Amino acid sequence: MPPLIRALRPQEWIKNLLVFAGLLFSGALDQGPAILDATITFVAFCAISSAGYVFNDLRDREHDRRHPDKRHRAIASGALPPAPAAAIGAALAAGAIALGVVVEPEVGGLVALYGVITVAYSLVLKRLVIVDVMTIASLFILRVVAGAVAVEAQASEFLLICTAMLALFLGFTKRRQEAMLEEAPSELAGSRPVLEHYSLPFLDQMIAMVTASAIITYLIYTVDSPRVGSKMLATAPAVLYGIFRYLYLIYDRRDTRSTAAILSEDPGMILAGITWVASAVLALYVFD
Repeated sequence: MPPLIRALRPQEWIKNLLVFAGLLFSGALDQGPAILDATITFVAFCAISSAGYVFNDLRDREHDRRHPDKRHRAIASGALPPAPAAAIGAALAAGAIALGVVVEPEVGGLVALYGVITVAYSLVLKRLVIVDVMTIASLFILRVVAGAVAVEAQASEFLLICTAMLALFLGFTKRRQEAMLEEAPSELAGSRPVLEHYSLPFLDQMIAMVTASAIITYLIYTVDSPRVGSKMLATAPAVLYGIFRYLYLIYDRRDTRSTAAILSEDPGMILAGITWVASAVLALYVFD
């Protein structure tokens, strides 16, 4: 890909699909204006997240140049000079907030808050054990809340808790991937300073806790859904398979791909995602 596109990391935009959760669960999936507002909010979060990646790469470019993989990033490699990269990042951030305000001033505020947390994460929070993963989880929750506000819906407590547990699950499994690479003799040692505070036994314990919490929370939600009651239980098999498949890839196959790559490239994860969407649509719109 061209250097500019690589710097924006469009492969990571899959995480912003959480914006559409409010649209789906509110029953507004068949309403044109709501779809438009959710889509604009999605674009806004893609822009603000890309601005965050640009800022992070600008700040870490010297460190990245000593990394065997990150040195190929557009900014670290010199393919995208710092000055235009900074200008592009600022323009993306401003454009993202403006798009959010067009939908709803509160959405614009949530987009701006996302940007502030992303900057804080790049500067400080990513070096603080446990806080780093909790910060990532907060960004997932912001996406869901903003998507609900965009379609004038209320994000349920169960939806937010499920999102938080899922985000913690993805965060701690990602740290485990990185910790495994750190323990192996390679050039990757020292690539993320916070990893010196994470041991594999501790990460395994945290993963076990958030996995159980995510499953239990989701199952409770499915048997008492605010809109369709226990009909959402039909979506549970896809969620269980997706979680178990992800654990299989991390532990058994020792998959080192990024979270976005696993979610968008692995056939099993794609199947779980499609099955979940189809069963949720049937439960919420067809058999309601």
